[in-house]
Amino acid sequence: MTYILNRSFSALRLFLIAGLLIVCPSITFAQQQILIHSHNDYEQRVPFYQAYAQQVASIEADIYATNRKDELLVAHNKEDLAIAPTLDESYIKPIVALYKKNNGKAWENSDKTFILLIDLKTPANPTLDILVKKLKAYPEVFDPAANPYAVRVVISGDRPAPADFTKYPSFISFDGNGLDYTSGQLKRIAMISLPFKDYSQWNGKGTMIRDEYNKVTKAIEAVHALDKPIRFWGTPDGVTAWNTFHNIGVDYINTDRVEACTDYFYHFDNKNYHIAGNSAEVSDDVARAKRLDKTTVGFQGFNNKRLQLTKGVDIYQPSYLNDGADKPIKNVIMLIGDGMGLSQVCAAETVNRGLSMLLLKHIGLQKTSSKDAYTTDSAAAGSALATGQSNSNRHISTADDGTPYPSMTDVLFPEGYACGVVTLGNVADATPAAFYGHSVERDNSDEITNWLLDGKLTLLNGSGMEVFTKRKDGRNLAEELKGKYRVTTSIDEINTANDKVVCIDERMEKAATEETLTLLAHATKEAIKKLSGASDKGFFLMVEGAKIDYAGHANSLPGSILETLSFDMAVAEALKFADSNGQTLIIITGDHETGGLTLVDGELDKGHITARYMTDDHTPIMLPVYAYGPGADKFGGVYKNTQIFHKIKTLLGL
Repeated sequence: MTYILNRSFSALRLFLIAGLLIVCPSITFAQQQILIHSHNDYEQRVPFYQAYAQQVASIEADIYATNRKDELLVAHNKEDLAIAPTLDESYIKPIVALYKKNNGKAWENSDKTFILLIDLKTPANPTLDILVKKLKAYPEVFDPAANPYAVRVVISGDRPAPADFTKYPSFISFDGNGLDYTSGQLKRIAMISLPFKDYSQWNGKGTMIRDEYNKVTKAIEAVHALDKPIRFWGTPDGVTAWNTFHNIGVDYINTDRVEACTDYFYHFDNKNYHIAGNSAEVSDDVARAKRLDKTTVGFQGFNNKRLQLTKGVDIYQPSYLNDGADKPIKNVIMLIGDGMGLSQVCAAETVNRGLSMLLLKHIGLQKTSSKDAYTTDSAAAGSALATGQSNSNRHISTADDGTPYPSMTDVLFPEGYACGVVTLGNVADATPAAFYGHSVERDNSDEITNWLLDGKLTLLNGSGMEVFTKRKDGRNLAEELKGKYRVTTSIDEINTANDKVVCIDERMEKAATEETLTLLAHATKEAIKKLSGASDKGFFLMVEGAKIDYAGHANSLPGSILETLSFDMAVAEALKFADSNGQTLIIITGDHETGGLTLVDGELDKGHITARYMTDDHTPIMLPVYAYGPGADKFGGVYKNTQIFHKIKTLLGL
């Protein structure tokens, strides 16, 4: 994550240009070379070691020469000298010990190094002379001529006059405090540090005022014109400030909150996105969820290089001809973005400059808590939407005592409706399972899939053939289902015959890419075609965007955006059908939010978003409910998730 200056800054800027001077969508923390400076490091709870553990780029120690011969004390003010530790015990000896332990490197199995920035609080003569004497005792640790992985020592504070730089050993570099240096002097300058207050009074909240912003960016440009990295000191210290300084090209991010700052920039490629980014600058990092349920444990994660889009997705403009009309409803399409909260929607809308679902006029809010927990899981939340009953976590459309709750398909099938379930994930995962199966345990895929034998579905589409063929009960359910369904392995075969279909297309298990982004929309279109011709009564279709949730668990913002855009394309297909049909109610919502996604900042004109997750699990926040078509006006307001089921039943006259 870090270090540099063991090579010329010209070479360094080849790395910094992409990550520091331009806000790019998906570059790893390491590739971006986001350089963090542990300001006043000696005031940390555990000096040196806290910053070292975070592998920061630069660690600062203020030192004083005293009347104690050849001794240097580390302190911020003279008043602290009476209890101040020595430079040897605080920094030199720990660093030497670590280099010995790591076989001549700062970190084991790493070529990284770091800057030890020494701020002289007493005159260079004798302070710097004493320091040089101490460092010369360990050339294998502090002299790059002896060890290319050596610590880079940079002198700040009461530094010698630039004309005297050459009087000191070559392993000593200097921290510039202005722009007026000769070319020879610049060769000894490692970075240039400027007082932020000379350019701006910004406190780190909101944005800098325009004039001050211009002064700051001009200073950055001037330093970069000298082919040197820049650090501002005396800066505001928080997420907004760190993000802003990174965006405008500040090379070393100055912080007293070293752990929080490194955590913010850790895997920064998973916290930034915009469409039409440069895939050559994107890492091959794969974001994976740490904890997965039985049916999703094989998911291979989100590869950032494969998550780049060259263009946004088309937005469908609804006609609104039957929107909110008081007229009979024949069909209901419920689209569920698993893990999709308002932040996920907003992030996707920002990068795509619009979403089809956000063009709908009837919006409500649903509360997601389960029967036995404030924070729901997918089983309880999906079951609440499917049955209108509050379920306990891990239960699939089932009371605590194991009594099945009738789901929407259980209710509508006897009434003559064709019923379908489509998921961009495993067909036995919690949300799709809630619409056809029942169990007190979401991982009981054998029990859940056995419910398919009752033949209530006209279509089941998703991934996961193994839940039929590799079972604890030893049965091959795929063969047994052939008595009631045609079993196929491609979405393209859903409508090749006029029969009930179980379509297990394993492409639906993989993370969306530009090549597969239309997969859920294609499946939705084929499902509508299948169901609309299956019964004169009408149909019910549930479509799940399963992997918005996966992205939340993996803390992958790029993954979340692609999966949300994929889901919105399915929404567009449903809206197109509703407009052409005139008797179709569309409900769009989530089952819960995953990851606690917080939007940090963005650029509307560039379609760029920066966001971070606060957890890798579900959160209990309320979710938006978008409705379209006849009866859509009944979905406004705030209500429990169970009420969506009952509203639909009422509108259908059941």
